[in-house]
Amino acid sequence: KKTEKKLNIPDPGPITDNGDIRVPYVIVADEAFGMSENLMRPYGGKILSYEKKIFNYRLTLARRFVECTFGIMCNKWRILHRPLDVKIDFSENIVKAICVLHNYVRLRDGFKYEDTLYTAPLTNLNPSHAGRAIKDTDVIRKKFTSYFINEGKLKWQDNMI
Repeated sequence: KKTEKKLNIPDPGPITDNGDIRVPYVIVADEAFGMSENLMRPYGGKILSYEKKIFNYRLTLARRFVECTFGIMCNKWRILHRPLDVKIDFSENIVKAICVLHNYVRLRDGFKYEDTLYTAPLTNLNPSHAGRAIKDTDVIRKKFTSYFINEGKLKWQDNMI
C-alpha cells in the first residue's frame, strides 16, 4: 500500500510550535528499508556527526516506543501473536477493533502492569528494494535532525550518544 500511495497519510504538518517548519508524517524503519517521503530510517555508517547520532538516537527511541506499545497490545490480545489468515481489508478491521477494545478496557479497568510485559518480538517485514531514495528524503531527514538538536531537544539526549 505504501508504494501505491494508499495509506491515507495526512499532509505534512508543523513540527515546531510556531509552525514555520513543516514535515511529512513518517513511518519509522530500520536500515533494511529504502527511504521515501513517509519512511524514515537511521543514517548508516559507524563514524557519524553529532547531528546524525542524535537523529539516529531519536529515531531508535521512537521505534522502541512503537515496538513496546505493539508488544503490550499483543500480550493483551493474543490473536496478534500469529499471522492473520484473512484478507487485508478484514485484518485492518481486526486491528482497529482491537485498538478500540484496548482503549475501552484501559479506561474501564485502569493500567495493569502485567499487560505491559513484552514477551514476543515483532516479526520483521520484508525490506523494500525500491532503489535509490528520492532527493527530497534527505531534506526531510535534515529538517527532523535540525528539530531534534534545537527546539525539540531532549535534556538527556546528549548523554545517550
